[in-house]
Amino acid sequence: MSQSPALDSNKEHDYQPLPDSESASSPSGFSCGLNKYALAGAILASTNSVLLGYDIGVMSGAALFIREDMNITSTQVEILVGSLNVCSLIGSIASGKTSDCIGRRYTIVLAAATFLIGALLMGLAPSFSFLIAGRVVAGIGVGYSLMIAPVYVAELSPALTRGFLTSLPEVFINGGILLGYISNYALSGLPQNLNWRLMLGLAAFPAIAVAVGVLAMPESPRWLVMKGRLDEAKRVLIRTSESKEEAELRLNEIARAANSLHAPSSSNWSGQGVWRDLLLRPTRPIRRILIAAVGVNFFMQASGNDAVVYFSPEVFRDAGIHNKKQLVGVTILMGIAKTFFVLISAIFLDSYGRRPLLLLGSIGMAVSLAALGLGSKFLEYSIDKPTWAIGLCVVAVCSAASFFSIGLGPITWVYSSEIFPMRLRAQGSSLAIGVNRLVSGLVAMTFLSISREITFGGMFFVLAGIMAVGTVFFYFYLPETKGKSLEEIEALFEDDYDKENRKMLLS
Repeated sequence: MSQSPALDSNKEHDYQPLPDSESASSPSGFSCGLNKYALAGAILASTNSVLLGYDIGVMSGAALFIREDMNITSTQVEILVGSLNVCSLIGSIASGKTSDCIGRRYTIVLAAATFLIGALLMGLAPSFSFLIAGRVVAGIGVGYSLMIAPVYVAELSPALTRGFLTSLPEVFINGGILLGYISNYALSGLPQNLNWRLMLGLAAFPAIAVAVGVLAMPESPRWLVMKGRLDEAKRVLIRTSESKEEAELRLNEIARAANSLHAPSSSNWSGQGVWRDLLLRPTRPIRRILIAAVGVNFFMQASGNDAVVYFSPEVFRDAGIHNKKQLVGVTILMGIAKTFFVLISAIFLDSYGRRPLLLLGSIGMAVSLAALGLGSKFLEYSIDKPTWAIGLCVVAVCSAASFFSIGLGPITWVYSSEIFPMRLRAQGSSLAIGVNRLVSGLVAMTFLSISREITFGGMFFVLAGIMAVGTVFFYFYLPETKGKSLEEIEALFEDDYDKENRKMLLS
C-alpha cells in the first residue's frame, strides 16, 4: 500500500497535525521532548511485559530439567511450552472488551494478578497435569498483558515519542528473557527436582511488583474521553503535554475523533458494536487496517522467533554443544544480543520511522535463518562437527534474534496499538494479538515435531522463506506512521473517495 498523506483541511481542524519529521518542536511551538510523566507511565505499564519475557527465557532452560525430572516425552515438552502461548489467545481476545469496560489501568492489574496465580501453580506443581494447569492460567495473564500494555502506552504518549514509548513493552520482554536465561544459569546447579520449580516460581515476585506499581499510573486519556470523563482526561493530558494549550488541542482532537466515529462520549459506553464494525461491516480503511494489523502479527510469530528462543538449547545441542551449563550460557549471549538491539531500535524508531527498521529487520532475519539452515545442514552430514560450523549456527541464531529485535519485535506492538481508530483500538488490537498468540502457540507446539521430519536445517529454510514473503507484505501494506497523532493515522489507509467522505462528515 502506498503511503497517503494525513487529512489536510485546516478548516475542519483546530489542531495542526504534527510534522512527519525529527523536529524537536511542533508548528505551534510546543516542545516535543520526552515527557517524564508519559515515560513513567509507559515504564510502569511495560513492566508487565517482563513476565512474558521471563517465561520465554526461563522455560528454554527449565524444560531440560522438567523433561528429566518428570520423565516426559518430546511431545509433552512441546505441549508444555506451547500451551502458554495458545492459552494466551484467551486473554488476548478477552482483553479488548475488558479494557473498554473497566479501563486500561485495571486491565493491567488483572493481567499481573492472573500471571501471579499461574506462576505459583507452576512452581508448586506436583505433576505434569498440574504444571499444564499453571501454564494455562499464566497464559491467560500473558494474553492480557500483551494487548493492554502497548495500547495503554500508545494512548498516553505524545505523537513524536510514541514509537519509543510504545516499543518499551518489547524492551521489557527482552529484558525478561535475559533475566530468565540468567535465572537458568544461576539455578541450574541445584537439585533437579528443585531448580526448575524455583525458575518458574520466581516469576511471582515481579508480578506482585507490577500489580502494586500500576496503581500509581494514570488512566488512558482516550478511554476517559470515550467514557465522557473529559475533566479527568484533560488533567492527564496536561501532565503528558508541554503546556495547557497543547493539552487543550490534544483533547479537542481526541473528542472530535470520538464523535466522528459515531461513538458519543458516555459513561455507559463499554465497547458495544466494535466486533460488528471490525468484521461484519468494516469500511475500506478499517478493512485495510485490520489486514495490516493481523498481517504484521502473523509474520511476527510465523518467523519462528519464539520457538527458536524456547528451543535454542535443543538447536545448540543438535549443533554439537552437549554440556547443559554451556547450553544455558550460549542462550545468555542470545539474550544479551536481543536486549541490546531492541534498545537500539526503540531509540531510533521515532527518528528513522517504522518502515525502514521493519524492512531491515525482516530482510536480516531471512538472511540469518538461511545461514542457520546452511550451518545446520552441514552439521547433519558431518561426523566430526567442526567448530566453525557450530560457531556459524550460534552466530546465525543470535543474528536472527537481533534482527527480530530491530524490526518485528518492537514494531509489531507499535503498529497494533496505533493504527486502529480510537473506538476500535482495544478490541481491534486484541483480535490482531489473538492471531499473534495462536500462531505462536502452533509454531511452538509443532517446531520440534516438524524439525524431526525435515531436520532443523530444513525448518530454518522454511522460516527464511516465510520472512521473505513477510518482507514483501510489509513493503506494500504497512504505511509509515512516524510523527502522526493517533487521530491522523486512519487517513493513511484511506483512498481519495474515503477522504472526501471523511471531510464532509467532519465539516
